[in-house]
Order: sequence, then structure tokens, then C-alpha cells
Amino acid sequence: MMNHVFIDSNLWLYLFVGDDTNKLQAVKNLLVACNKNNAIVISFQVLNEVAFNLKKKGFSEETIRSIISTMEDTSIVIDFSVDIILNASELREKHSFSYWDSLIIASAAASYCKKLYSEDMQDGKAIGDLRIENPFKLSEKTSI
Repeated sequence: MMNHVFIDSNLWLYLFVGDDTNKLQAVKNLLVACNKNNAIVISFQVLNEVAFNLKKKGFSEETIRSIISTMEDTSIVIDFSVDIILNASELREKHSFSYWDSLIIASAAASYCKKLYSEDMQDGKAIGDLRIENPFKLSEKTSI
């Protein structure tokens, strides 16, 4: 059975905006490694955040649609549920996560992901079976 890994919106934005070449390459390497042994999971929240930020950066609607379609084609996209929203509330209460981060974490957990890759969250933090990892701190780790 394939492992599931969740990729946060900030990493997708490095891939498509590519302002920082080191981070762009790190994200490309992460996605290649994840595609070999894992199923990549994202949520509608990730798609929305990417589309919003691409629009802010001046991307055309046609380009945004193409990028969102590519993300959909390469990932398992999950929707919100009442259980995810309730679990996110418990995560905020227990761990003091932000509202949006708690929804990402709850979505990853609901999808049975073992890893959540994000630059913006607490690297190394474990929530149940889910572990948050900053791929830019992984440098030479091969535990993807």
C-alpha cells in the first residue's frame, strides 16, 4: 500500500512562482521523490490558496486554471467534512495552531497521511500518526 503525504500550498507556490531557485529545486526534488513511493494529497483549501496567491502575483486566469488542473491531475484532492472542521477545532484548542493551519493538519490526518510537508508549520511536530516536516530542513534526509 502506498503512503499518503500532504503537500501544503506554500510549497506548490514555490514550484509555480519560482522566486527562490534553491527552494524551487528542493520542491521539485520533493515532488519527484514523493511520486515514486507515495500518493500526494492536497485539499480544496490548498487549491484555493494557490489560485488566490497566483492571482495576486498577476497570473492570468487561463494560467491559473492550467496550474490548478495540473495539481488535480497529480494529487488526490480531498474536500472538507464536518469531521475535519471539528478535528481542526480540537487541534487549535490543544496545540494553538492557526485556523487555516489546523484545517490543513486535520485534512492531512483525515487522509491517513504520514507526513505533511510545509515550510510554515512546526518542523518535526507529530500529531498522532502525522508528522510535519519542512522540506527545506530535510537537505540530505532520504525519509520522504
